[in-house]
Amino acid sequence: MTLTIVAEPPPLEANQDGVMLVSKTRVTLDTVVAVFKQGVTAEEIVYRYPSLNLADVYATIAFYLNHQSEVEAYLQQRQQQSQQMRAMNQAKFDPQGLRDRLLARRAKQEA
Repeated sequence: MTLTIVAEPPPLEANQDGVMLVSKTRVTLDTVVAVFKQGVTAEEIVYRYPSLNLADVYATIAFYLNHQSEVEAYLQQRQQQSQQMRAMNQAKFDPQGLRDRLLARRAKQEA
């Protein structure tokens, strides 16, 4: 019996927003890399995110380790986008104004 070695592509797919997802799940590459960097094992990642399978988690970690600089650049870009969205939402929907309105509504109901 001969073992055939076949290179398989990483189980990563970009959604319509350009976010990299693991396999056909909603778990992001960001999530898997973040918990891996915290020292979480592949088995524990599967336990935390049951929609993932162990082989895909190992393949994702291997992809990250083999392409660390590219993945880190992608993660930094995602972090910047997140900060921009947060700033835009806070400018559009002032959290203090919302809090004041909710407190006023509560005071009115209690009166």
